[in-house]
Amino acid sequence: MDPEPTQIKNILLVEDDPRDVELTLAALDEQNLANKVFVVNDGAQALDYLYCREKFEGRTSGNPIFVLLDNKMPKVSGLEVLTAIKADPHLKMIPVVVLTSSAQTPDLVEFYQQGVNAYVVKPVDFNDFMKVVRQLGVFWAAVNEPPVLIEKPAAEPPAAEVIYLGKKEVKNEYSAEPPSS
Repeated sequence: MDPEPTQIKNILLVEDDPRDVELTLAALDEQNLANKVFVVNDGAQALDYLYCREKFEGRTSGNPIFVLLDNKMPKVSGLEVLTAIKADPHLKMIPVVVLTSSAQTPDLVEFYQQGVNAYVVKPVDFNDFMKVVRQLGVFWAAVNEPPVLIEKPAAEPPAAEVIYLGKKEVKNEYSAEPPSS
């Protein structure tokens, strides 16, 4: 019997506010998780990271154990990133936790309709923010057991699809090559 592949336990943090990045990393560091965090500053970079393209073309393959995602970001919003992740058969099993300042019900509903695993409103108080991020890190990186995915090459890559979000159009571009493990 083949040995089970080891699960890479990296976290992808998608956040455009440098203060929130610093606080999040500090809270994760308290749980000894900060050395496993890749930080990108917008949704476009998040997709580049996940698809190993552009400046992430040479990164070690493998999906993060979870994505900690802001919503309101330049270039590509958190909702658009989530939609792309959940539409892709190679990414859809990645847990996505939205950590955002928006407590608006329509945002919350839209994220859950698109398959988010958790939606957390950023606390304004420093101590509360740190506590929430520590709890998220412990649960999603240490307690939660994600499935180990054994990727099999597809006979044909999936065709690109267009997803309409309100008045915006998001294109999911798939590589002609299946992701390598």
